[in-house]
Amino acid sequence: MVNYEFLGNSGLKVSNLIYGNWLTHGSQVEEDAATACVHAALDHGITSFDTADVYANGAAESVLGRALAGENRDDIEILTKVYWPTGRRRHNDAGLSRKHIMTSIDNSLRRLGTDYVDVYQAHRYDVETPIEETMQAFADVVRAGKALYIGVSEWTAEQIKYAHDFSKELGFQVISNQPQYNMLYRVIEPEVIPMSEQCGINQIVFSPMAQGVLSGKYKVGEEPPAGSRATDAKGGARTIQRFLSDEILRAVANLKPIADELGITQAQLALAWVLQNDNVTSAIIGATRPEQIAENVVAADITVPDELLYKIDRVLEDVIIDDPRLTWENAPHERPEIKR
Repeated sequence: MVNYEFLGNSGLKVSNLIYGNWLTHGSQVEEDAATACVHAALDHGITSFDTADVYANGAAESVLGRALAGENRDDIEILTKVYWPTGRRRHNDAGLSRKHIMTSIDNSLRRLGTDYVDVYQAHRYDVETPIEETMQAFADVVRAGKALYIGVSEWTAEQIKYAHDFSKELGFQVISNQPQYNMLYRVIEPEVIPMSEQCGINQIVFSPMAQGVLSGKYKVGEEPPAGSRATDAKGGARTIQRFLSDEILRAVANLKPIADELGITQAQLALAWVLQNDNVTSAIIGATRPEQIAENVVAADITVPDELLYKIDRVLEDVIIDDPRLTWENAPHERPEIKR
């Protein structure tokens, strides 16, 4: 069953599985199906929902807002993000400038149909805006009651230290980082997690199943299953490609006996594995069908014994990606291209 954990050094509790709508709401699935998945999440005890203004250029926030309409706002936690180009994608429609943050929070609240979000997250670090300006804008968003807490996403250890130090000076809290993290992709372990522990920040991880690869549904020499992310021309196929090499798929297939030993699926094993990291508060899950939610929540309170954690490391040792430099190298080094 789903558990509720404190997020960072704060009094806010979130569900340890968070329902996210990247690549689904407003894009990959129809709204009726998306709404059914949101309601299934609520039925299974998931109270926390993650989205972003850039997902389907605002449509994902709108779909989530309509799906949550009528729910008691005090009983749920809504997280959204700002950074990537949105709206008309003009010269000030991206980044973490004061102008873009102030415009974006109001637009997100309107689409979500709420007066505030629980956590407002910097979707990437903006190298072209002074960090002082960004943090002051976030402080003002918090003081205005439009967000209760601030988080970041895919920031380096050094950048997380900046966020912590400036927020402390300005009297608000940065409580979370949202990185990619799974059995195959462990780049946050050497530097980001130790710095986060030092700063009282916890991880909300996305892609805990490596875009579905760790579920075991992709096989060497076989076409991807119909309707899977690898067949999604709207963005899913592009994001999953790096995990579809024969070497990775062969290694992942060897996880099945470990999952069998625990009496769970490979997908449940993948989720349980990330949640076992003490600095991970929650894992973000997505779904295109309500029954996927029911399968995922089983993992919320599974403990993987140490001997099986060791076996996982041995099975995957040749395909694990753990270079901490990749957080910086994969980040935007200038604001995204905009219209002129």
